[in-house]
Amino acid sequence: MQVAVIALCVLWAGMMMYALTGGADFGSGIWDFLAIVSRKAEKQQAFITHSLSPIWEANHVWLIFLIIGLFSTFPGAFFILSIALFTPLLLVLLGIVIRGSMFVFRSYSVNASGWLTRVWSWLFGLSSMMTPFFFGLAAALVAGGNIRADGRYAMVTLSGDWASPFVLTIGVAGVVLCATIAAVYLMVEASNRFDGGLINSYRKRALIAGGLLFVCLVTGLVLASSEATFLWQGMVQRTLPLTLGTLCAGVLLLVALWMRQYRLSRLFVILQTLCLFVNWGLAQVPYIVPPHLTIANTANDPGVIRLLLMSMGILLAIVLPSLYCLYAVFKRHARMKSGKLYS
Repeated sequence: MQVAVIALCVLWAGMMMYALTGGADFGSGIWDFLAIVSRKAEKQQAFITHSLSPIWEANHVWLIFLIIGLFSTFPGAFFILSIALFTPLLLVLLGIVIRGSMFVFRSYSVNASGWLTRVWSWLFGLSSMMTPFFFGLAAALVAGGNIRADGRYAMVTLSGDWASPFVLTIGVAGVVLCATIAAVYLMVEASNRFDGGLINSYRKRALIAGGLLFVCLVTGLVLASSEATFLWQGMVQRTLPLTLGTLCAGVLLLVALWMRQYRLSRLFVILQTLCLFVNWGLAQVPYIVPPHLTIANTANDPGVIRLLLMSMGILLAIVLPSLYCLYAVFKRHARMKSGKLYS
């Protein structure tokens, strides 16, 4: 049980890393889509492309880490989740594939202003919205106790569970969270390049997205009292300080944005995201899939988990420095290249 808890904490940390990195990628795609209707669409899309292109695909390493880790450490939970959430997770996978394909097709299009390039841009943006929405929807179905596991069967109904206000609200919150993270990151990136127009543009977008995120989180918390009672009880009774901390971090983010504290804003959006995920995880302990699947009754053999933890340690010792080098080298190259484009 103890090694299973440690393994779950490692996997949860991987999920938070994916939210902070992959979420920024999805959010950048959302702003890329919304830039189509802007008067400075070409400049904004070029900025997003040069901010994303060196490192965007590498962020999915955390998703692969999660899938393999969950399958190996908690096979019972993986079995039920892969059945019950087959449709939303299939749509997530479809969104990731379409998004990556459209980004490449657009980047290497012969005619940058042609109608086909605009189609690639639209599909890139729409899939960037679709993916975090279904991630959020799947998370809400799990946290809300909507997955009814009966022996070897698991079921989620499209008409009832998917369409509930709580589930849809968390789905929208997933989209808005990605948009907020991306807007703040892009604002800081623009400040590094001393582009006042882009700084103001993404600061305003971050304010709007951050405000919408706060509304979505409060609405989701209120709806949880009637539609996700187990989660509500956990957040109010066991993790109330973290619940309040998540909301306070959201307020501090808006204040920092209003005061034009760009790097402080990035710190607060990271803090808000971490508080949100830690709060969710602790609120539903000891369940992985409430109300039936716990850490104890879904974990693999302790000996297997120990070997997996050793493998995870070796993996992280290789991946983390590699990702740091990737970001440091290629982001610097992209910044220099982008500076030449805008000069």
